Amino acid sequence: MDSKRSSAAFAVFAAGALLVAGCGTDQNIPSGGINPALEGLQVECGEQSISAEGSSAQKNAMDVFARDYSLKCPGEQLNYTKSGSGKGVSAFNSGQIDFGGSDSPLDPEDGEDKEAAARCGGNPAWNIPMVFGPVALSYNIPGVDDLTLSPEVAAGIYQGKITSWNDPAIQQLNPGTELPDLDIVPFFRSDESGTSENFQEYLTTATDGAWTGEGKQFEPAPGVGQGRDGSDQVAQSVQGTPGGFTYAEWSFPKNLGLGIAKVDSGSGPVELSTENVGKAIESAEIGGEGHDLRVDLDSIYGNDAPGVYPIVLNTYEVVCSQGYDPETAKAVKALLTVAANADPDQLEEAGYAALPEGFKQKVLDAVDAIA
Repeated sequence: MDSKRSSAAFAVFAAGALLVAGCGTDQNIPSGGINPALEGLQVECGEQSISAEGSSAQKNAMDVFARDYSLKCPGEQLNYTKSGSGKGVSAFNSGQIDFGGSDSPLDPEDGEDKEAAARCGGNPAWNIPMVFGPVALSYNIPGVDDLTLSPEVAAGIYQGKITSWNDPAIQQLNPGTELPDLDIVPFFRSDESGTSENFQEYLTTATDGAWTGEGKQFEPAPGVGQGRDGSDQVAQSVQGTPGGFTYAEWSFPKNLGLGIAKVDSGSGPVELSTENVGKAIESAEIGGEGHDLRVDLDSIYGNDAPGVYPIVLNTYEVVCSQGYDPETAKAVKALLTVAANADPDQLEEAGYAALPEGFKQKVLDAVDAIA
């Protein structure tokens, strides 16, 4: 990278703030100033801004990445549109954007990998995970700020089997808590969503198959719940509805101040915290070939060890291994390198857990191999 460009990015914070304001992702940017890891980071900035689209689950992380990218590569921007994982993959495969954001890897059964390879000039596309985000079981129960749920109860709510907050199955998990005779109002993602896909996979694994829904389209029992488009909409619906309940990435209920349930997988209640999510990530197995880094989340979802918070998804950036023009390749590599080095504290403030150090190096190796 040009040392003058790097020095200019860090010389005057006010100048960096102006760049951020122009990048189009100025909401939910954490406080705390410049990420110190960027100052000595070497990247080769491309001579163009980057366009990307997809997962709303990683939108708040993209705000962090966009701010850091504009500081590291002055004059360049990340323009990220949150539209859902399905639309992000489609936009990438049709060549409308430089990379797609998805909460799940390309699906070979749907032909997504072949479409992506065609878009990349006959070269394979890679799924590169950038951050891990816990999924919260979020609720709005007036007067109740400490609640424990189990995967069986969460599944039962969306199956229409558990309809009131004082149901015996919930009361058993919360001895000593006075739960109201209040209807549960479930909300779910109505759009195609990697969050829904991962949450359904979690329910299936954690309930030993009692939940049968699968895929990006959430599948509650007929007539159960209300669908909303996007994670922000389901969280806002819970906020405005006494008795409301949903699943959403940590950042959304966290930013709205909603109740977040502890999860009891059989070894006692576990709070959603960075430490407890980290224990789950440490257990994850890595699949894929070469630099295609697919995370086997079943090894997380079925983990019932004490202190492990198991509802964790990871966001992927779907990129071409080869096939970009030279300047686009430089820009994509610079952005992803910056993203992999995001400040852990700033990511936590935004509702995410940073890449574990060992896995971070695998990500950086994959990014460096993009041609």
